Amino acid sequence: MQQDTGEEWSAFVEDVNDAFLDALERNVEAQTQFVESWLDAVEESTDTSTETMSDGLDGYARAYRVWMNAAEQQFERTEDLLEGEDVSVDEFRDVWLNSANEAFKEVMSTSAFAAATGQTVEDAMEARRQVDEAAATTLRSLGFATAEDVDEVGERLVELERRQHAVESKLDRVLAAVEDET
Repeated sequence: MQQDTGEEWSAFVEDVNDAFLDALERNVEAQTQFVESWLDAVEESTDTSTETMSDGLDGYARAYRVWMNAAEQQFERTEDLLEGEDVSVDEFRDVWLNSANEAFKEVMSTSAFAAATGQTVEDAMEARRQVDEAAATTLRSLGFATAEDVDEVGERLVELERRQHAVESKLDRVLAAVEDET
């Protein structure tokens, strides 16, 4: 009976260790991907002043400290678990989720992140403008109306209605004047 309990405990500890190492590996990979993507965005940013870059690096350093604190907390809780303390798996997950949120806040609050985000939005708007132009060219070549054409027709209709109402008003006055004379 004791041997079965010892084997179960060993299997449990092995499962916890495997889960911890797997979670740690996934989180390190996620952090690495985030940093690489963030650095690429910052490098592409038009605002690469020393102050902006310094602020960005400071934000990354703060985020890195958050990740390292999370790893330390995980290590401590794993030791507690191995010493027999009741530690839930949810607690391990929460440490990483909370740390990820805090690390992202550290990075997202920097002027480098704002500059990179602004550049990304600008690039997306330019890409959209180019797609819209290509679509309009294609529609025109196929003989279809574009959004610009429809807008122009709508503006002309509104102008025609305005003129029609003006003519009707003048005609009503002329008719009223003729009726008054008779």
